[in-house]
Amino acid sequence: MVTHNRGADEDVEDLTTLLDDVIRTQEPEEAFAAVEAVRESALDYRRGRTDSRDALRDRLSTADAGTANAVARAFTTYFELVNLAEERQRVRAIRTGEDEGTLSDGLEAAAEDLAETPDLVPGILEDVFIEPTFTAHPTEARRKTVKAKLWDVARHLERLDECNLTTGERQRVHRSLHAAVTSLWQTAQVRDRRPTPADEARNVLFYLEHVLLDAVAEVYDEAERALSAELGAVEVPQLVAFRSWAGGDSDGNPYVTPETTDEVLERQREVAVERYREELKALSGELSQDGRRFGVDRDFERSLALDRERFPGIAATATERYPDEPYRQKLRLMRERLARVNDVRPGGYESGEALEADLATLRESLADNGGELVARTHLDPVRRRVETFGLRLASLDLRDHRANHTTAVTEAFSRVGVAYDELDEAERVEVLTDAVLQETPVVDLTDTEDCDEATTRVFERFARLADWHAEYGPEAVDAYCISMTEEASHVLEVLFLADQAGAVELPDYCPIDVVPLLETESALSGARDLMGTLFENEAYAAALAARGNDQEVMLGYSDSNKENGFLAANWDLYRNQRRLADIANEFDVSLRLFHGRGGSISRGGGPMNEALLALPAETVTGRVRFTEQGEAIAEKYGNPHIAERELEQMLNAQLRARKRALERGVESVPERWGEAMETMAGAARTAYRDLLETEGFVRYYEHVTPIAVIERLNLGSRPASRSGERTVEDLRAIPWVFSWTQSRCILPGWYGLATGLDAYLDGEGDLESLRELYAEWPFFRTMLDNAALALARTDMEIAAEYARLADEESRERFFPTLEREYERAVDLVLAVTEREDVLSRQWLRESLRARNPHVDPLNFLQVALLSRSDRTPVGERTLRLTVQGIAAGMKNTG
Repeated sequence: MVTHNRGADEDVEDLTTLLDDVIRTQEPEEAFAAVEAVRESALDYRRGRTDSRDALRDRLSTADAGTANAVARAFTTYFELVNLAEERQRVRAIRTGEDEGTLSDGLEAAAEDLAETPDLVPGILEDVFIEPTFTAHPTEARRKTVKAKLWDVARHLERLDECNLTTGERQRVHRSLHAAVTSLWQTAQVRDRRPTPADEARNVLFYLEHVLLDAVAEVYDEAERALSAELGAVEVPQLVAFRSWAGGDSDGNPYVTPETTDEVLERQREVAVERYREELKALSGELSQDGRRFGVDRDFERSLALDRERFPGIAATATERYPDEPYRQKLRLMRERLARVNDVRPGGYESGEALEADLATLRESLADNGGELVARTHLDPVRRRVETFGLRLASLDLRDHRANHTTAVTEAFSRVGVAYDELDEAERVEVLTDAVLQETPVVDLTDTEDCDEATTRVFERFARLADWHAEYGPEAVDAYCISMTEEASHVLEVLFLADQAGAVELPDYCPIDVVPLLETESALSGARDLMGTLFENEAYAAALAARGNDQEVMLGYSDSNKENGFLAANWDLYRNQRRLADIANEFDVSLRLFHGRGGSISRGGGPMNEALLALPAETVTGRVRFTEQGEAIAEKYGNPHIAERELEQMLNAQLRARKRALERGVESVPERWGEAMETMAGAARTAYRDLLETEGFVRYYEHVTPIAVIERLNLGSRPASRSGERTVEDLRAIPWVFSWTQSRCILPGWYGLATGLDAYLDGEGDLESLRELYAEWPFFRTMLDNAALALARTDMEIAAEYARLADEESRERFFPTLEREYERAVDLVLAVTEREDVLSRQWLRESLRARNPHVDPLNFLQVALLSRSDRTPVGERTLRLTVQGIAAGMKNTG
């Protein structure tokens, strides 16, 4: 046996050599030679061996279709493999940190922090609850088939890394790895069709089923171990659950139908039930205690007797097979109850809570019989899974644009002679309130004969809501999110439709949270009036009371940024979170914020643990939701070790943030800090809006980014824009950010920042004051560090290549402005942070430095293809492949 400790450099070198060998054997000799020449040209420039990129530009602009495609595939595949190598290195670093106790943001660190105030710990543990929410937003550029191939490669790397292998075994693993890379090379990288909503739901399901079902048990085990080490024996309550929009998000997506939602709910339950059946069968192999030596308590005996009454025939078989083994008998009957969840036979579990109760009864009996260690080792992981995922696996949110609800409500009231569309806001609120409070419904939502397509979808969705609750339990679909909420009537419309469908029966029963999504500047600024109107409304107050006076509000980072620019959007979101906390406190309502963050910095992305710690203290009630989407899901939850680490970091942040909130109450932000941000945000917003509204800017944007290609990519099931027209206002935030990221000019992540900072410096402020904000205010520090990430990923030399695609007049009007704002932003970030590099993390600096020479050829090839008006089908596929390759190289899309 040989122990072999690998490193990232060795992985990258081996994978690069392996890929070269595959290309050499699979492609014509001239194609491989072209790949080699392109790589050397790019490396020569980045390493200072030449001061010109002319050779690289010329070679790619004159490449024939076959060569261009081979180059695109080579560099795209390279990044997909290198990303796996970096993932393996991250796993190594996590394990080393755990072994050496050097992870400063894990659960051990959180336990040490909480131990300083032991009296607060029970309340903190009771309050904290994080809910990552997976969306179907189309920012995952890879095909499912390609991801499966990469999963195989990752398994082989793990085996090489973690096993003591003989020489022969190592050779066999290398052979399998070679075969996997060959198969990857031979597989089409670009989708030929758009994924369906069901495809997107299956993508989310993959991570829930294959990673998170296992990861949560490890996280809880670590939480109890760490907290008990600091505070004595601690039983940790449920701290995490998972939610999904896949199959329920209809905003701008006509393909998400009630049938889609049906399919997703059914499949998620099937996966959960099948997993639990397997685990109970495995438990049966462990819990073979002899009933003649160990008695069982009264609760267990009563539970077993009830199951015997349910299934006398199966009970007799179990008794015959497992005589004097009561735990095995119980587990067999529990498996039968699970088997009947998804069919018409009686006796199945009606909820996850019922299964959890059986497991708790089993555990208590086992512990009483001296089997505490057996219970902790074998039964507790199953119990934690059931507690977290229930029979639903992930609760599903419904979502739609408020305009669709307004149209549907207008149709509903027209049937009783009320011209809803002619009413003002106050009149709409009044008529909706009266309709919800009256006992008889206004409209039959099952009657869609004369409705248009959009209204029919809305009516059918609400008509099915009560059926979903009856079939899958209210917790399976318990939130309805309203995109682009602007008025209180937009929230009441959803309550009205749910009431008309019989899914809500006030004042006693409201099984669904109605969640306004605030994403425009006007909605955020008017949030206090909007929520105040709702809290004072008789119908809404009754619904809120039925929900325990818990109000969830979603904040839209993406559209807010697209509308106002990075700095202004961040400030709007921060100050309006505080306003929401104020009004919730005024009305004695518990506020729960739902942060609609995208994967990129420009859409609210960045390290989630840092974002949680930077929230205003008065908004940290303990329970928090946030979206996870696209490539961020794969990056965070594609590997079990990394998934555990991500969850531990989030819990660390939320536990510490809740402790801080309880200790400090309302966050004390000096008035001068708020005034400084007002100055900066105002100037930044003006600069950003002036850019977007300058005549010719949209045309410039269309030429200097691959937005037209992105719109043709089969990334997601929904269209790239809401109306089908390409305007900045109507374009979705994802393709807006995605297209700028491709051109290496990540404008949405920093434009206006320099103008804002300069406005403060030119007025009442100075550099030392900005340094004070950075050092002492987590909000400002996190915002500036996130902008630094976008600046670091920007490359204005590459962006200049794309600028050449515009006509000279447009180029001279816009590109120098972007370049000046970028360069000034870099200078100011360096000055404020007092760093020599915009990035604080050395590993990220090194990663970007290593990646840039290999991303450059894809950018130059993309520019060359975009400049051609006579692209062949092969050229079009190559162009789409460059989009995918750059996304892999930047590890970021939209």
